[in-house]
Amino acid sequence: MKRTLSQLRRPPDMLLSSIAPNTRRSPRPRPRALVTGGAVRLGRAIALALGRSGMDVAIGYHRSAREARRTVRDLERAGARGVALAADLADPGAARRLVRRAARALGGLDVLVNSAARFERTPLAATTPARYARLLDLNLRGAFFCAQAAARVMAGRGGRIVNLGDADADGARPAHIPYALSKAGVATLTRGLAAALRGEGIAVNCVAPGPVLRPRGFPRARWRRLTRGRAGSPADVAAAVLFFATCPRYITGQILNVDGGEAR
Repeated sequence: MKRTLSQLRRPPDMLLSSIAPNTRRSPRPRPRALVTGGAVRLGRAIALALGRSGMDVAIGYHRSAREARRTVRDLERAGARGVALAADLADPGAARRLVRRAARALGGLDVLVNSAARFERTPLAATTPARYARLLDLNLRGAFFCAQAAARVMAGRGGRIVNLGDADADGARPAHIPYALSKAGVATLTRGLAAALRGEGIAVNCVAPGPVLRPRGFPRARWRRLTRGRAGSPADVAAAVLFFATCPRYITGQILNVDGGEAR
């Protein structure tokens, strides 16, 4: 039997009204977050920022098991509870299961950060259906089905979903058309989810980084020319995600570029 979000409602939870660390004695539990792609690079920085802010954090990873264990150790050193969960988010069923597993492991879910993504060069003439699907399946479809599952967990309680986009997603990128398409889709996904979930008390926003971390395999000299010495840091992106993870729920459907003012 199909279930609607309204049938999955739970008692109101004011947990997210103030997600900053609670310095006074209170029975309020720690907020609980899932960061997909949280073992490495931007996802790791985001997971650690959330943990240091007072959240317990589950990180989703695919092949980076060693890095996932390291991130969990660092979360625990910061006083947070950390859990590492393996999943291939290109599989919609695995994406849904990851969210449910995270909620069980943490005792609930208040924040989802869709950070998992693939970036690779795909010149028009050389792009095969498999390469095209590989990018869209993880970057866009995975985010959709994680958000769908998170909405079911958060329904009636409220929550926050933060997607990771790209500040240049709508630019002309002839060697990265499928990637740009997937990230432009994330922006549209964000606005659609925000409209669909506002009645559930779930705010959905998007952080769109500019040049921050040199992609694996990207030539260093070309990276320096591209960034002109003005690349941002993972901490810049993590701060923006933390804002959306803790801000009032009336702030929803927004896309925040973190690109040093480069977006046109």
